[in-house]
Amino acid sequence: MKYRQITSGGRYAISALRKRGLSMRQIAAELGRAHTTISREIRRNSCNDGWYRPFKASHRTRGRRSRSRRNALITPEQWAVVDRYLCMDWSPEQVSGFLRVEGIMQISHEAIYLHVWADRRTGGDLWRHLRHANKRCRKRYGGRDWRGRLAGKRHISERPPEIESREETGHWEIDTVMGDDQARHSAVTVVERATGFLQMGKLQRHRAADTAECCIELIRRRPDAFVTITSDNGTEFHNYRDVEAATGVEFYFATPHHSWERGTNENTNGLIRQYLPKRTSFAHVTQADLDAIAAKLNSRPRRRLGYKTPEECYAQS
Repeated sequence: MKYRQITSGGRYAISALRKRGLSMRQIAAELGRAHTTISREIRRNSCNDGWYRPFKASHRTRGRRSRSRRNALITPEQWAVVDRYLCMDWSPEQVSGFLRVEGIMQISHEAIYLHVWADRRTGGDLWRHLRHANKRCRKRYGGRDWRGRLAGKRHISERPPEIESREETGHWEIDTVMGDDQARHSAVTVVERATGFLQMGKLQRHRAADTAECCIELIRRRPDAFVTITSDNGTEFHNYRDVEAATGVEFYFATPHHSWERGTNENTNGLIRQYLPKRTSFAHVTQADLDAIAAKLNSRPRRRLGYKTPEECYAQS
């Protein structure tokens, strides 16, 4: 088995599987790794109290790399280039990949993170441009889905199989991003699966009729670009037949609690939260604000697109 370095996501997976009581060999089988790789990772990066914490493990790994490899020095002029893209709210990974693909410079995203945290320690504010700079997260487990049910919906299994390959454009995923519960303002997000191109619409009221109306408006911006839309099972999409009747676009619904079936939209909503954090009111957010956020995300390079932007790929489709 060819050795591959464990990523940050892999460390979170290891931690979750350990909490489920799996053995080293079982974890290795789940992740498609050699059991010696898992054993070495846990042994080297566990905390002093014996617990394996993903964030600490990544921090320890970056520290060892920084101390051992003696990288060539990055000049102030080169750091200025990095800083310019960070200030555009690009992630360190996007900056690293874009600079490499464009032949500008070779720098790892780990080195950029170290640069950002060093800048913060000296009073700088580069860290404020990171996606999760102000995120406070609390996991909830065992929650029951109390949302309403609707008969007659097309399940995602009925969707044409070629859509899954992302080889053709025109197939979108839709969701809503909620603001403060008291205000009930929210935003509709539709993302094209092949290119990651995003459109957003403002909802004054989080209701099925308003969501359908907003969806129709977004489709009519680019009427030839929509073939299908895949949604979750939220009650705000219960008027989907109105959308189909007005536009001819077919709606499909993902399996409840299977967020990975709409992974493009879920990931994009995470990016949007950098600009519209949870527990904040959207009452003063305008459609122009949402269009500006969409434009910003559509102009960011993406790794899965070979560090092209969704805007570029969408225009070429």
